[in-house]
Amino acid sequence: MRKALLLAAAVLALSAGTALAQKKQLVIVVKGLDNPFFEAINQGCQKWNRENPDSEYECFYTGPASTSDEAGEAQIVQDMLSKPDTAAIAISPSNAKLIAQTLRTANPTIPVMTVDADLAPEDSELRQTYLGTDNYLMGQRIGEYIKKAKPEGGKICLILGNPGADNILRRAQGTRDVLTGQEGLTELNGEGGWTEVAGCPVFTNDDGAKGVQAMTDILAANPDLDAFALEGGWPLFGAPQPYRDLFRPMADRIASNDFVISAADTIGEEVAIAREGLVTALVGQRPFEMGYKAPQVMLDLIAGKPVEDPVYTGLDECTKDTVDTCIQK
Repeated sequence: MRKALLLAAAVLALSAGTALAQKKQLVIVVKGLDNPFFEAINQGCQKWNRENPDSEYECFYTGPASTSDEAGEAQIVQDMLSKPDTAAIAISPSNAKLIAQTLRTANPTIPVMTVDADLAPEDSELRQTYLGTDNYLMGQRIGEYIKKAKPEGGKICLILGNPGADNILRRAQGTRDVLTGQEGLTELNGEGGWTEVAGCPVFTNDDGAKGVQAMTDILAANPDLDAFALEGGWPLFGAPQPYRDLFRPMADRIASNDFVISAADTIGEEVAIAREGLVTALVGQRPFEMGYKAPQVMLDLIAGKPVEDPVYTGLDECTKDTVDTCIQK
């Protein structure tokens, strides 16, 4: 009898495991699992799973261990596309051109979309929609805070992430366009009163500690620097204490707009840092919403329903005076 019961239990467990394994996967591939921003996307993905336990689909979140591993992300995309249970895929390309090449080689038959970061415009036919931030608008808002504080211009350094990340490049373009009143400049040399100092922009590969060190070096080499534009919040949420240590002595200058720091995102310690007056403004995204909405967008694509392109998730802006009401994550 005992053997029969054990055998029955084993069969039930195997059946349950098989049923779980047979769930079709709505895959989200992010730039790196070491970034709190992407963990917020994962939390949205998992909320969707909790709310849809009986669905034949599940949201599956993955990515390389580090945001600097562009080749690793491309390999994961390739692997996910080769799996028979992958029903659709949403990708945040760390290197837009590399992911585009990967998609062309794989020639997937399932729906492909981008989330958080998009492909370059000339490769947009490789995906069906983009879900996430209007990155050009975000860059404009980052620039507007700087321009408002320093209407006559000054010396500035832009802090960027991965050189091949389309979302970051769009933000940088938005910032430069707002500061100068011109479109398309890739470097500022006095236009609108603004000049990018030598060594800038700085590419940090989304590494907070590297970002703080770069800002330290730029300040040391340029004591007359007027502003930083952080197109991602990596130094604040990735290395909050070193960031505080660097800018606490400059708190009075930041408060008086003698020195300006306009930064992306409102995650981790960023809102607390704004409350402390160590950043002029934060322009935040909604990564949780991206992760929560992505599965439904993929299901709509699978069903052949019309889906807007792009699908924007909005921005949230915080200053020292508004931190109690600004939205975090």
